[in-house]
Amino acid sequence: MDSSNGAGRAFIGSFTSAGGRGVTVAAVDPLTGALTVLGATDAVADPSYLAPGPGGTVLYAVSETGPGAAAALDVTTDEPRTLGEIRPVDGDGPTHLALAAGHLVTANYTSGSVSVLPVAGDGTLGPVASVLAHEGSGPVTDRQEGPHAHQVLPDPSGTWVLSVDLGTDSVRVCALDPATGELRPHGETALRPGTGPRHLAFHPSGRHAYVLNELEPTVTVCRWDAIGGFLEPVGETPVLPGDAIGPSYPSEVVVAPDGRFLWAANRGHDSISVLALDATGEHPSLVTTVDCGGHWPRDLALDPTGRRLYAANERSGNVAWFAVDPETGVPHHEGTLDAPAASCVVFG
Repeated sequence: MDSSNGAGRAFIGSFTSAGGRGVTVAAVDPLTGALTVLGATDAVADPSYLAPGPGGTVLYAVSETGPGAAAALDVTTDEPRTLGEIRPVDGDGPTHLALAAGHLVTANYTSGSVSVLPVAGDGTLGPVASVLAHEGSGPVTDRQEGPHAHQVLPDPSGTWVLSVDLGTDSVRVCALDPATGELRPHGETALRPGTGPRHLAFHPSGRHAYVLNELEPTVTVCRWDAIGGFLEPVGETPVLPGDAIGPSYPSEVVVAPDGRFLWAANRGHDSISVLALDATGEHPSLVTTVDCGGHWPRDLALDPTGRRLYAANERSGNVAWFAVDPETGVPHHEGTLDAPAASCVVFG
């Protein structure tokens, strides 16, 4: 693995039901950031989101299907292969996953729940240890008729697990018992009704979180108290200019390692928004938007160096990469890789 740019390899998820390759392994050029396909597997149906395990030898995937599932993949070679059993998550439509406290946690969009599966020492997954069902709804009746967990992730301290729910306009904070895999609710933060929160990202200081809303093109700024496990909304900022035409559905938010910029991907507007962050981290301001290099950017990822952004453009079937101007934060398109039905990009 080439570690000269901190990336080495990228993993691309895609919808097999829409002609995608499944999980693709790509080499990352250390000088240009260009991607080159090394291998792929369709052994996991609709692996819409991926999470690399520690050490870069195992990759985890959700299977965003009716009865959903999660899988571990051996990626020690360029041809990924399943590791152990593909496990049911006891929930429908898992759309995101994260590793926390020796477990794999999945956000099950369709059933509005969060599942926890133990991770063995060899990286394989055990049967579901617990499922936490969300409750509630929102005012946008065709999208918020019930809970829709869209993202799950540990906070920077590793103490808490947060789940973002588009259907209930809220973020839940939970404690995960490393011994039993039980997910215990600690608190729930209500956001503005009808905004449809999709994903959040933390400021590198760990004191703020930015919640990207799908049903309105805005980002909600929150203070984060890692000791108490409390998330407090303090403001909301548009991620698109006021003259933007047509509906847009933001998908992913990324924060620069130095905390100076925030980027958001916008489906419909087919753009990447650039927002500057002030020294406090509480006041983002929209700088500009740039073309995403395709159509319907479902995911946006920053490489480990913080110098390049990668957009997974689902409907145009490609992954575009951009060099980030270190002074302005503006991404400049540098290249594109064919990736049918692309859903996410992660590095390992």
